[in-house]
Amino acid sequence: MKQVHNSEGLAYDPDGLLYDRGVRDSMQAFAAGDATLALEAAAAVRSASQAVERLRSQGAGGRGLSAGALDVLARLSTAADEGLSIGELARAAGVSSRNVTGLVDTLERDGLVQRVQDQRDRRSVRARITSAGHDWLDSFRRPTQRAMSAVFQGFTEEELGQFRHLCLRLVENQHRIEHYLTTVEPDQRPS
Repeated sequence: MKQVHNSEGLAYDPDGLLYDRGVRDSMQAFAAGDATLALEAAAAVRSASQAVERLRSQGAGGRGLSAGALDVLARLSTAADEGLSIGELARAAGVSSRNVTGLVDTLERDGLVQRVQDQRDRRSVRARITSAGHDWLDSFRRPTQRAMSAVFQGFTEEELGQFRHLCLRLVENQHRIEHYLTTVEPDQRPS
């Protein structure tokens, strides 16, 4: 995917806040005279996410787990010995069971996770991290911590907490909107 922001195009606005000249120009053309701050912020979130993902991938040292697979592996590393069901993993990650099934398939193929029969419900299967999965996480931990320290260099603890808060507010808004769209009939929505 093409990178939205180019660090060479970054500048400071009169309030001393960073913005991307190219993004601002393209968003002003797109918005046809309307305000662009929310559009610029969305582009900045996407660029920041891509930057973090690139560093996370480098921290993986060519071990090639996607962010989703890493999330599943990390969740399983803290689960009880019986592991977690696909549904539990999907709910925890906020994704579909189908998505988690594919991630577990990949992790199982790589020997990092195994499927085990649920002892309470013989019809269900649970995913459990293997010792190789724990070893993989152990080897990934330090490079990831270094990469995240580098990308957040210069941020204070307060700024990191505020940044996390603001990002999660975006998630909260998305959940609220999604709930609204799935519970209110289209003809009942205000225009």
